[in-house]
Amino acid sequence: MVKMNRRQFFKVTGATLAGSSLAVLGVSPTPALAEVRAYKLARMTETRNTCPYCSVACGILMYSLGDGAKNATASITHIEGDPDHPVNRGTLCPKGASLVDFIHSPNRLKYPEYRAPGSDKWQRISWDDALSRISRLLKQDRDANFVAKTADGKTVNRWLTTGMLAASASSNEVGYITHKVIRSTGMLGFDNQARV
Repeated sequence: MVKMNRRQFFKVTGATLAGSSLAVLGVSPTPALAEVRAYKLARMTETRNTCPYCSVACGILMYSLGDGAKNATASITHIEGDPDHPVNRGTLCPKGASLVDFIHSPNRLKYPEYRAPGSDKWQRISWDDALSRISRLLKQDRDANFVAKTADGKTVNRWLTTGMLAASASSNEVGYITHKVIRSTGMLGFDNQARV
């Protein structure tokens, strides 16, 4: 015999009455169809990268939609932390978690721009023009300010008038290669934001 108090009895009978009344009125659940839904990221291309914001250099996974066809333009639709990355192990700070907004921002600078001395306007230039101008100005400065020997004859081979700041989006390998290239020019003012 089932022991039940008055309150439990009214709950059970009320629920039974309500369910049977709905069934009589035609409100009965339809049979559930079993189907396999496609994984939300199944058709996307996964790309590993590094967060560009701070010096922690967290790993991220970017998912882009686009099959790489000739006329198709890939679009990044989702970004999350890389669980296999040793720095952040899949976690992201609020800035890193909002990277997809940074990528699709209309204010994001996508092309090199140049402002002439005394001008108040920026003009868009090509990547070839920007890199040529940077390399020409670096060479001019190095040729004018390179110190091969000190006054007492010691060989120093240093260039003190220009410095280099590497970005936080660099991996250890990229940071190492950048360090070797910059030091080979004689430049002493070098720092890497990521400290890796």
